[in-house]
Parts: sequence; C-alpha cells; structure tokens
Amino acid sequence: MHGSKSGRMTLAAAIALLAFGAHAQQSGIDAQSQAQKKTLQTIVVTGTPVAQPAFDVPASVSAVQLNRDGADQPNVNASEGLRTVPGVLARDRQNYAQDEQISIRGFGARSTFGVRGVRLYADGIPATMPDGQGQVSHFGLGSADRIEVLRGPFSALYGNSSGGVIQLFTAGGSDPPQQRIDAQASRYDTFHLDADARGLIGAFGYNVDVSHFSTGGYREHSRARRDNGNAKLTVDTHGGGKLTLLANTVRLPEAQDPQGLTYAQYQADPRQAAPSSLAFDTRKSVRQNQGGVVYEQPIGDRQQLRVMAYYGQRDITQFLSVPVFAQANPLSSGGVIDLGTNYGGMDARWIWSGELAGRTLQFTAGVSWDREGQHRLGYENFVGDELGVVGALRRDEQDDVWDLDEYVQAVWQFAPRWSLTAGARHSDVHFSTDDAYITATNPDDSGRVDYGATDPVAGLMFDANPHWHLYASFGRGFETPTFNELGYRADGGAGLAFNLRPARSDNAEIGSKWRWSNAGKLDVALFQSETRNELAVFSSSGGRTTYQNIGRARRRGAEVDLDLPLAGLWRMQMAYTYLDAQFTQASGCDPLNGCAVEAGARIPGVPRNLFDGGLRWGGDSGWHAGVNLFAVGAVAVNDSNGARAPGYALLGADLGYIAHRGSATIAPFLRLDNLFDRRYVGSVIVNDANGRYFEPGPGRSVMLGLSVTFGGA
Repeated sequence: MHGSKSGRMTLAAAIALLAFGAHAQQSGIDAQSQAQKKTLQTIVVTGTPVAQPAFDVPASVSAVQLNRDGADQPNVNASEGLRTVPGVLARDRQNYAQDEQISIRGFGARSTFGVRGVRLYADGIPATMPDGQGQVSHFGLGSADRIEVLRGPFSALYGNSSGGVIQLFTAGGSDPPQQRIDAQASRYDTFHLDADARGLIGAFGYNVDVSHFSTGGYREHSRARRDNGNAKLTVDTHGGGKLTLLANTVRLPEAQDPQGLTYAQYQADPRQAAPSSLAFDTRKSVRQNQGGVVYEQPIGDRQQLRVMAYYGQRDITQFLSVPVFAQANPLSSGGVIDLGTNYGGMDARWIWSGELAGRTLQFTAGVSWDREGQHRLGYENFVGDELGVVGALRRDEQDDVWDLDEYVQAVWQFAPRWSLTAGARHSDVHFSTDDAYITATNPDDSGRVDYGATDPVAGLMFDANPHWHLYASFGRGFETPTFNELGYRADGGAGLAFNLRPARSDNAEIGSKWRWSNAGKLDVALFQSETRNELAVFSSSGGRTTYQNIGRARRRGAEVDLDLPLAGLWRMQMAYTYLDAQFTQASGCDPLNGCAVEAGARIPGVPRNLFDGGLRWGGDSGWHAGVNLFAVGAVAVNDSNGARAPGYALLGADLGYIAHRGSATIAPFLRLDNLFDRRYVGSVIVNDANGRYFEPGPGRSVMLGLSVTFGGA
C-alpha cells in the first residue's frame, strides 16, 4: 500500500471508528464497572510535581497498563504497548542488534540505532545517558505495572533531548502474594518465558522477575537471545517513608544483524540479509547490570523529600561491515566496536504543599546529576583475508559526559475552575574526549565542549465541567549532539565535531480531555514545534557518518486518543496521529549542486498518518477476543527525500480464555498477526550510506500463549 492510499485509508478508519463510538449505547457495563473506575482514575507521575490523575494534567500524558488478564501480548518489546499511544511511533525492527526505534511527534526519528531525542526512565532511573542516547532492552516488562508517555512542552522539564518522555514502572508487592508464569511460542522459532513473584511481608514488599527470549528471526542472519532480570524491593520506614531498592540485568549473548536492504533487494526477497552482513558476520553482544535506590520521606503534613541514586555498567561488542578498503584511511576507527561504559547519578527533590492567596499550591524544587564514562576501542574487522574477526587496534579513547540540572515546578489552583502549572529546568552538559590512539597519520582527537540551556514551560487548564477539561501549554527545549554524532568532523579532519550546536525548540499545544461516567475517554490535542539548528546527516560513507546543523524544522499535527466502553462487554480503543514534519529552511546549498536539503522536505522516518485501533469483547473470566488494525503512512528515508518507504496496514486478531480454579488463574490465548500476510517495510534506516534503508517486517504469524497465576487478589 503506497503512502497516499494508506493515509486516506487510515483517516477514513479513524473517522468511522469515531462516528461509531459517538452513537454506541453505553449500557450493560456492570461486569466491567470496577475496571472502568480504575481507568477513570488512572494516576500518573509523569509531567507533574506529585502524582495526580492524568485527566488533571495540562499535557498529553498516557498510561499503558501491562500484564492484565486478557491482554494477549507477550511483553517482549516495549513497542507492543507503545503503539497504542498517539504521537508515538514504536517499531520492532526484527533486529535485536540495533534495539527498537521509538520517536515521539517526530523527535528521535533519525536515530539509526537505540533511542535518541526521547527521554527514557525505568522506575525513575534514567535509561537515557547524559548525551541523549538511550535504549530499552533492559526494560522489565514482565514485572511492570504500566508505561507512562508524556508528549509536548512539559517534556522539557526532563532535560536534554526530551522531545518526549517514556517511563516504565515496576508493580509493587501484592497482598496476598502472587506468582505468575507466562510462556509463548510463535513462528520463526520464537519463544518467550517469564516468571514473576511479588508479595508483601509486613513492611517489606518485593517483585522479582526473570525472563528468557529467543528467536530464529524472520530474516536470514537475525537470530537472537536475550535474558532479563528485574527486582524491586520496598521497605516502609518510620514516619510514613519508603525505601525502594532496584536491581536490573540484561544479557544479549549474540544478536545477529541482517542490516537493511535496498529497495530492489527488498522486492526480490524481503527475508534475505544484506550480503555484507553475511560476509562480515555482523553481530552484537551486550551485558548490563545496574542498581538504584529511592528514598521518600514525608516531613510533617506539607513537605516531602525524595532522593534517588543509581549506578550501572554496560559492555558492548559489535562487529560492523565496514569494507576493508575504507579502513585504509588512517583516520578510520575500524569495523569492530568494543565499548565499556560506567554510568550513574542522583536526583534529589523537595515537594511542598500549601496555599497561595488562599488557593492550593504544590511546589517542587530539585537537582540532578548524571555521568557516563565510555572506554571506546575500535579494531579492524579482518585479519588477512579472514573477515568478521577482531583485527588491529584503530581507536582507543575515553569519552566522558556529565550533566548538572536544577529544576522547579509548581501547580496552583488559582480559581475554582482554573489551574496553572509552570516550571523551568536549567541544564549544563559537559563532553570530553581523551585520545590514547595517536600516530603520525592519526593525530590527537582529544577535546572538550560544554552546552547549556534554561527551558521554561507553562500550562493553563480550565475545568469546563466535571467531565471536560481544556488546556494550553508552551515550553522550550534543547537537544545536544550525542557522542555518536560528535564522532567525526564534516570536513574530514582529525578530532570530534565539537562545532555542532544543540538544537533548540519552541513547543506549543492545546488540548481537550473528556471523560464519560462509564470510564470512557476522548483526548484531542493540536501541537506544533519549531526547531532551530536541527541535527541532520551531512555525509555517510565508508563507515563514517558526519552531521550538520540545519537551520529550521517544524513538526505540527493532531492526536486523537479514544477509549470507549460499548454495549455489554465490548470496548473500542483508537489512537490516531497526523504529523506534518518538515525542514523549513534549505541547507548544504551551493551554485553547482543545489541544496542537499530543500526547504519543505519531509523529515525522514516520520509518517504523516499513524493509526492503531482495536475492538475487544470479554470480561475478567471466560472467553475474550479482539481485532486490531495498525496502519502507518509512507515515510521519506533520507534528508533529500530521494527515496521513500511505502505505507502499510496490518490486521491482527486474538482469542483467549480466562479460567479461575481455586487460587489459580489459567489464561491460554491464540494470537494472529499480519492476517493477510502483507509484505511491508516495518522500519527504515535513515540516511544509510549504501541505500540500504529498508528493514522488512514479518509475514503472517501465529502465537500460542499461556499465563498461569497463583494467588493474588
């Protein structure tokens, strides 16, 4: 399905679902009344000084509940739940050597691996490093309670590279204790097993989870295995305080990398691997351990102190397919990456609740510090005629980055139906590189650079009535280059690209939030972001990608988030996003060759239309079933817009049964994905030097799953 047709179909489906929901009967909902009350009062901690209902936050914030009976999803990848959130494009790349692609309102879409431009957190611990690069491979989805997603201006309160914020929260201990085992098996030799135990013993709570995932891969040379562990321990302390200990580990012993395909290769055989990936046996291994502690303590009736500290280690070895001839360049860093990272930090905040002019006021002030140290080694990926092995040393440097941020935020109910939320964050980010690989033809690349910004935000909310809230917000944000973007200079000289400037953005949003008495909701938001010094690719060849600042870019659009109980046990959900993301100023222009990026060119990797909609039937026991439609519009794959990936639409269905037997709950399910076996490009590699932009998505697949729970409420 090509882009324009996909966009029309997506918009038509969205309008049809909205029209159907507006005329649906709202009777026969007693069997779901308790679940609906919980949905209505969904409490979020993202975007405000204190936890409060999402309905009362003057921003686009969504909570995705995980591990619910009848959800019928494996909880292997964060993209499974995130695609139900408007404004979020989360792609499972079928390539565990490169992690998932996640962007929010177009921020982060250019990332070729990992996540950048979006702030990530797990139980309050940053999964985004101080330079703005992050990853979600260690997210403990099996023990999670929910994922919260913040879009729009208030994201700036989280600091550098916060085009949006994604936070995962591990569930607390349960009373009575609960043990759960989940297992799924599906096509392409894919298997997932998760075991979780949680409970309360007096003042002590625990949630411990381990999981194993393995796949043969949809494509050739895409086999992977991943083992995760996650633990959350809590202790209630004197005076209403709480101490939380967090531990997390991930092992990716070897994930093969099939790389992208050219469009001709994709059309010929979407399951093939790029020939270079076979020649060099491209692959990646990861080992990460981290721990953290959070201490929360009330001080009297009006104050609260929260302190968080964390530390982690992450080791990566990755074999690339950089050609042998390209490594003849004396400045080449080779084709094997050996990266050892130590990271850590802390956050301390003070929360005060009181009154101003006789009206409720909540105030937060805090400071955070984060540090990342990387020992980066580079080796040739050949020895003689043997490829895909560790060869001669070509890079040895210590890369360090740290930030120090101060922030304040306040919520003031200044009139019976009006509230003002405002805040600011000052960020200082410091980069340094100490080069230990210096030769006659490879000079010293050491250097230092500092970035800083102060970003204010403000939001105004009006309670039109108890079920309808209106809001408007504005804020400024900034995004520094990551170490990967600083890695090479555009002029080909020695040293890092410390001439790159941080991108600055002005973000505005207006929105409407409606809640029905039966826990249905309809959220609508209009938004716009104007960015200066947007970072974009300058050149890419021979394993070297350089970046430049482009004058201006604009992202604007609309989001619709609908969750509507229908008659009986039926429920409809829909998330639709329209996003016009384009460069508004030309760059790289000269009289002979024109402009590398024309004004009006679309930002690559960003579809104009994005839709996820589903219709479900069933309750807390017995049979349940659902159908789902996921559609993505066409995307440009490079800054010049010289090539595009076509849009697509996928239909899925699931059927399951929930049986309660004494203290046990048994829930088998059957899930069908890509029912019509469509061929499609599931994700793209933006600005790939060799034109291998396209990463095909899997064909029709069947998944069998079983969840068995003992104990619990």
